[in-house]
Amino acid sequence: MTNELNNWSKTKIKDFQATFLSWYDLEKRTLPWRENNDPYRIWVSEIMLQQTRVDTVIPYYLNFMNLFPTIQDLADADEDVLLKAWEGLGYYSRVRNLQKAAIQIVTEFNGEMPKDPALIATLKGIGPYTTGAISSMAFQLPIPAVDGNVMRVVSRLFEISEDIAKPASRKTFEKIMTDIIDPHKPGDFNQAMMDLGSSTCTPTTPTCNLCPINEFCQSFEKGTMLQYPVKSKKKKAKPVYYIGAIIKNNRGEFLLEKREEKGLLANMWTFPLVEEEPIIENTLLPLGGLTSKQPEDIEKQTLENLTKEIKENYQVEPVWLKKPFVEVKHIFSHLKWFIAVYFGQLIEDNDHEELPKNCKWVHPSEFDQYTFPGPQQKMWQAYLTKFKD
Repeated sequence: MTNELNNWSKTKIKDFQATFLSWYDLEKRTLPWRENNDPYRIWVSEIMLQQTRVDTVIPYYLNFMNLFPTIQDLADADEDVLLKAWEGLGYYSRVRNLQKAAIQIVTEFNGEMPKDPALIATLKGIGPYTTGAISSMAFQLPIPAVDGNVMRVVSRLFEISEDIAKPASRKTFEKIMTDIIDPHKPGDFNQAMMDLGSSTCTPTTPTCNLCPINEFCQSFEKGTMLQYPVKSKKKKAKPVYYIGAIIKNNRGEFLLEKREEKGLLANMWTFPLVEEEPIIENTLLPLGGLTSKQPEDIEKQTLENLTKEIKENYQVEPVWLKKPFVEVKHIFSHLKWFIAVYFGQLIEDNDHEELPKNCKWVHPSEFDQYTFPGPQQKMWQAYLTKFKD
């Protein structure tokens, strides 16, 4: 890899830059955050695009910028409103860090994004990639923005065999990108890399014959494209099992619980969840699951445990369906939730007991005022499909 890069003369690097940027000028995607070089707009878009597809991000981005048009607006935003604007994008720590960084910018930099990459990197939630994106796109500094797409393109371009899953490998790709980035149009160069990686130099079906830089690509010349990038498999997400309780009272309201201020899904609203340990060996499903054939005594015990937990923790005693009506699965980066969802109805007006401070009875017409994480949304959609009130 090093020898191949060293064989690129200054003339070849300039030819590569000119060829690549000519393609970008013709083929670049029209995206709302590319309308200008506003560092705030670029910053928000790059945070949203982490782990999320472009077509998914666009409507969220437009709504977010309408709600919080300036860094000051973001810093001052009510957290519930902020989380609701992010609802459905997942990885909620991103938006919490966005606000924390906005507060930093207001208090430390007079409300304006700093132009020094070293200072940008001090902002909460901003790592090397986002630092490079903001520096190059907003301020035209020749700082590389290295993400998965870029590492895939560069690894094929120079046949780099370093494992891109290892953090230490990033330095290799950053060094190469620093050497080949166009110093006059670094923002366009970084975005060209991103566009190429998402449209042409894709993970499993690259369209190399259409690639604008295939004449420079070592793996294309040798036919080794699918051998790159080298990436070790990450650990499987740990399974966690829950019993979910959708409880309805006689006023058509449902019991919701706000999660703690710290930890996974902090400050978000869910139906009550009771964590369970799997009893049957080798099952991947929660107790009482629809697709698992479990003894009736275990199903009965599961329901008894749920009834006890709900009575003790929420002071209500609904009448339950005997079996869960759906099993919901939801994958986080490090956890995989399995939720067996039960439905309970209060037959009498026995919800007069005082609920815990973090709980409320809420009518579905008011659900849009509460931020629901992915598992909650899946549970609710399953309920609507099953019962169709």
